[in-house]
Amino acid sequence: MADAPRHRVVIVGGGFGGLYTAKALGGAAVDVTLIDKRNFHLFQPLLYQVATGGLSAGDISSPIRAILSRYRNVKVLMDEVTTIDSQAKRVILQNGEIEYDTLVVATGVSHHYFGNDDWAAIAPGLKTVEDALEMRRRIFLAFEAAEKETDAEKRRAWLTFVVVGGGPTGVELAGALAELAYSTLKSDFRNIDTSEARILLLEGLDRVLPPYPSDLSAAAADSLERLGVTVQTKTLVTKIADDIVTIKQGDSTEEIPARTILWAAGVKASAMGKVLADRAQAELDRVGRVMVAPNLSLPAHPDTFRGRRFGTLRRIRATSRCLEVAPVAMQQGSYCGEID
Repeated sequence: MADAPRHRVVIVGGGFGGLYTAKALGGAAVDVTLIDKRNFHLFQPLLYQVATGGLSAGDISSPIRAILSRYRNVKVLMDEVTTIDSQAKRVILQNGEIEYDTLVVATGVSHHYFGNDDWAAIAPGLKTVEDALEMRRRIFLAFEAAEKETDAEKRRAWLTFVVVGGGPTGVELAGALAELAYSTLKSDFRNIDTSEARILLLEGLDRVLPPYPSDLSAAAADSLERLGVTVQTKTLVTKIADDIVTIKQGDSTEEIPARTILWAAGVKASAMGKVLADRAQAELDRVGRVMVAPNLSLPAHPDTFRGRRFGTLRRIRATSRCLEVAPVAMQQGSYCGEID
């Protein structure tokens, strides 16, 4: 009698959620295929260190195959998913297709400019290695340009760094910029004093780190200010153009000349959310996150799972939502791998 075919699990995405799902299934009596358009796992929480020169890109990147090499039932495909056929249980790739019995979608998030996508070229976000290297290029070139600039007003603009968004990424980035300007580079230039750099952190709500308890927010703001960061809350960015950031605080507006503007003001679900909506009857929230059941599955397709960094949990009663940070994705990934 022939052996019954093994259960096939396909994981889309090699971030924390996908990786921890694969690890949880390692050694189980299933065949696992992890698909990612890159062949390395990126430790995103330290991207700000790459952006400010504290680490190199290789320090926070690890080959996915090496991480999962001990699990003989797990294989890795470097490819990009174009769509999903939920009826035929098939994932369509740029270079072929693969069938599944259970699908885990862990494709993460992307930058959210709230309808101002033209700002992306002016104020880069921080989600990929390329983003971090572009930020680093702009940051260090700003100091170099200021060193050569003879006009005081233009030099001040070169030495003004605006970080938009007071969440974890913005707070870490602003703090690292302060250490760079006020400590690391302090003795490296002859015509400028890098300690005169202005580092502004702008947050639209009434405190930084809004999802965290208020005492932690207050401690973070205090630490930033002691580092030399100017923290401005209840501040909305209304325009970014011609090296000027226009902000609104209550009824007043202000224009801030700045040659380096960095975006950390929000994220939205990846494009895979729309694919699931179109092809698997998934319901999306206002920022494109997939509405999932308490076990992270799609209500219409219990064989398809999506983590909360990329999905929103539907609850009977309203509760505080989980933070969209790496530890949550890790826990979700491990949980998905343990579901019967």
